[in-house]
Amino acid sequence: MALKSHFSEKPLLECGCDEVGRGCLAGPVCAAAVIFPYDYVNAEINDSKQLTAAKREQLRQIIERDAVAYAVVEISERKIDEINILNASILGMNEAVGKLSVKPEFLLIDGNKFKDQWQIPYQCVVKGDATYLSIAAASILAKTYRDDLMVRLDAEYPMYDWKNNKGYPSPKHIAAVHQYGMSPYHRRSFHLKNQLSLEF
Repeated sequence: MALKSHFSEKPLLECGCDEVGRGCLAGPVCAAAVIFPYDYVNAEINDSKQLTAAKREQLRQIIERDAVAYAVVEISERKIDEINILNASILGMNEAVGKLSVKPEFLLIDGNKFKDQWQIPYQCVVKGDATYLSIAAASILAKTYRDDLMVRLDAEYPMYDWKNNKGYPSPKHIAAVHQYGMSPYHRRSFHLKNQLSLEF
């Protein structure tokens, strides 16, 4: 089923926002914001988790070409440790919106929690990356940006196998942490407690 091109009935500049990397042991969380033309249609764009790496790379170029504006940011491991992963994800989406070349009139947020710092109306959408084109596009940009980053970091610390697991807790990654300890890119807080269901 094709994703929806817009939420509002009025032709607003709608911006889809999503983040990638919440469940990782290492590396930043990356967030993206994408504004498409109001009635933009692309049947190939979907939730990044449903696409192959090759397809995501292909769509990344199309999204960057077709978007009215887009931005991708990363929130560091140390910031995640400082404010927790939920707040880091929200911060990332706000920073991505702030980097856009045009100011959106409405935000579509993947998930069920958000705190807006720009005084822009917004709507949270659970599984929004499988519902709206702009959120799906943001998920693709965030995912491809972060995957590229983790492959580069793998060259520094190949024992953790980040080029394959991208910082997620795979058996090889966990075994390497036990054997070698944590790298400077590991999130210290994730080894002390589970932060995935935190409140603000």
